[in-house]
Amino acid sequence: MTATDRDAAGSRPAPPTDAPAAPPLEILIQRLDPGLPVPAYAHPGDAGADLHAACDAELPPGERAVVPTGVAIALPEGYAAFVHPRSGLASRHGVTLVNAPGTVDAGYRGEIKVTMINTDAREPFLVRRGDRIAQLVVQRVERAAFREVARLPESARGAGGFGSTGR
Repeated sequence: MTATDRDAAGSRPAPPTDAPAAPPLEILIQRLDPGLPVPAYAHPGDAGADLHAACDAELPPGERAVVPTGVAIALPEGYAAFVHPRSGLASRHGVTLVNAPGTVDAGYRGEIKVTMINTDAREPFLVRRGDRIAQLVVQRVERAAFREVARLPESARGAGGFGSTGR
């Protein structure tokens, strides 16, 4: 890429909008609660599809609850789904997920459940049936073959972790 291939800010130009989009990956879903919507993307280009609460739940300050979503899925081999917190719940109410992201493996066929926690020290949080409580992100995953060695090859980072690059 040459300097003329970049815009004034130094960024690469956006890909042409007339390029054909890849067809969406078909995910089989079973609605365990027909009164709830299937997971859906709020906007074009969103990575996460909203999951809804299948029941009411109260989260007192500092407490957690496992909230069912009323859906089960069958992912194709080579894929996993990851349950992520909704940023609005975290920023406005201090509500997030205990094991974020939660992993849904391709072989799992049970109901997707969300372990929510209220990190607010003072205010309880009430989840209502039908509320959007988390996002489901589907990704291709690689299967690794782990090979034990006596010593790992050197890298620029080395063993530096937790804060090793500064504040």
